[in-house]
Amino acid sequence: MNQELIQALRELEREKGIAFDTILAGLEEALASAYKAWKRGFGIDEEPDGVRVKLDPETGEMRLWVQELDPDTEEVISEKEEQVPDEFMGRIAAQTAKQVIYQKLRDAEREMTYEEFAGREGDIVTGIIQQDQRKYTLLDLGKVEALLPQAEQVPSEPYRHGERLKAYIVEVRKTTKGPQIVVSRTHPGLLRALFELEVPEVAEGIVEIKAVAREPGHRSKIAVISNEPGVDPVGACVGTKGSRVRMVVNELRGEKIDVVEWTDDLPKFVANALAPAKVNQVRVDPETMTAQVIVPDYQLSLAIGKEGQNARLAAKLTQCRVDIRSETQAAEESRPAPAAPKAATEETPAAKEPAPEKAAAAKDAQAEAVAVDAAAPETSEEAESESAEAAAPQEGDPSVVAPEADDASQEEHAPA
Repeated sequence: MNQELIQALRELEREKGIAFDTILAGLEEALASAYKAWKRGFGIDEEPDGVRVKLDPETGEMRLWVQELDPDTEEVISEKEEQVPDEFMGRIAAQTAKQVIYQKLRDAEREMTYEEFAGREGDIVTGIIQQDQRKYTLLDLGKVEALLPQAEQVPSEPYRHGERLKAYIVEVRKTTKGPQIVVSRTHPGLLRALFELEVPEVAEGIVEIKAVAREPGHRSKIAVISNEPGVDPVGACVGTKGSRVRMVVNELRGEKIDVVEWTDDLPKFVANALAPAKVNQVRVDPETMTAQVIVPDYQLSLAIGKEGQNARLAAKLTQCRVDIRSETQAAEESRPAPAAPKAATEETPAAKEPAPEKAAAAKDAQAEAVAVDAAAPETSEEAESESAEAAAPQEGDPSVVAPEADDASQEEHAPA
């Protein structure tokens, strides 16, 4: 080792940003391992338990100690300084130094890249689409490539090679091959960060984005509030003739964005969240967080939205369950129900008599029936006797023939 090596390490520190002490410490460890391997390969003496190498940071002079270690605890028992052989100081030392420097350069660059992006989770990065595969898309960020998984992609967005694309950093992983940056195009934070880029009031904190609800590729809603009096939060985000919000829409490839005002009054906030629909009345149950919304009949379809999209986004934005009804439906529900008809099986007043009275009435009816049956035979006998008297022959009645005359006449006519 000589002064030229020390100057080269100092130059690397200035150009690559790698600390001189880091490279020097790595070089000392590599030389110690190489010395052990050199003694084992050439069979010179016994292989030492441990070796410690020290390089002078000013002159580059190398000093070497052979250590004796405890076999159980691997602690240093003793060490003895040895003269560095000239055979080792030649080609072997130079090759070891070269490998160590290259490895340290790679490790230092990876560590610097990781530290650069580790603190940027939640930021927006702009990359160039390099590779679009079925499972993921790669973005070139300059020093490193970012991974855009399929789950974080918008299905309606085409990703063409060479196009510039903004993405939201979700996670930064530290791997053996360097840092791996995972980005997203569907995260709600992307919408929030894009407004911070396009709206100075949001970046300065004058206007605050309180809530974001998003269905990537279709529609989004953001709730904003002003921290300074006299500043219109919705107007600041929309811009003159919609210039600011249009830039965000273009970056999201045509995704529609609704900007509404946030308020502590929950019924009013629910009404604002259902924009562009007009709302007549909102009742919120704070226990169940359910909002009963009444809208005009002609606004019902607009309030619900296509396939319930507007109502669904409003529910996400307000963290409430939104139940939407038209004025007609609400009037029908509040109208009193008609009286129900009397049941066919309702008891008559006679049937409601007490049980003893029912038994007495039944007994009287039975006695009357028996009396009628007993009187019927006497009446029939009287009728028969009267008819018999009427049929008996009366004296002096010429129509009546005596029985004796009948017998005589029968004898006269009888054959002899």
